[in-house]
Amino acid sequence: MFSFKVNEDISLELFQQHHKEELYELIDSNRAHLRARLQWVDKRQSPDDLTPIIPIWIRNYADNNGFDAGIRYRGELVGMVGLHYIDWKTKSTSIGYFLSEQAQGKGIVTTTIKALLNYIFSELKLNRVEIQCAVTNSKSFQIPERLGFKKEGITRDGQWLHDHYEDIVTYSMLAKEWTKEQSHT
Repeated sequence: MFSFKVNEDISLELFQQHHKEELYELIDSNRAHLRARLQWVDKRQSPDDLTPIIPIWIRNYADNNGFDAGIRYRGELVGMVGLHYIDWKTKSTSIGYFLSEQAQGKGIVTTTIKALLNYIFSELKLNRVEIQCAVTNSKSFQIPERLGFKKEGITRDGQWLHDHYEDIVTYSMLAKEWTKEQSHT
């Protein structure tokens, strides 16, 4: 099973079926906060709604095609992060994440993504990482900006969210840029 210690306070853990109650509780207790940004929240109305998707997440990890993991802060599940896919031909991937409302402002996701970038570029030997966020989600897009990602552009009406379209901003980081970024820190 995938688990990854980011630092003394933060760790990542691949979801298993025995996590579905805890994950559902995180989603449900943050429903309004998450629903404002994520389409899938309404589809998760009970822990059983997670039963069919967890094996997909496990299979993706086993097939070396990304992962979905819980973010733990001081032992408590506070969010989720994942590599949405890995395109081995282009050596690229996309990162997605969410964090509970009460865990925001502590640098948890920024620290997590920074550690993941080291893993992605050093261990997986990928060349490109992408992060996409709604243009209205400043807390989310501040993370790639803080880490030195390049803003590539905006996809107009790139996401349907409940009853309206939202523009999506795309950020990317190349392995050579990350190496250069790390040499300056």
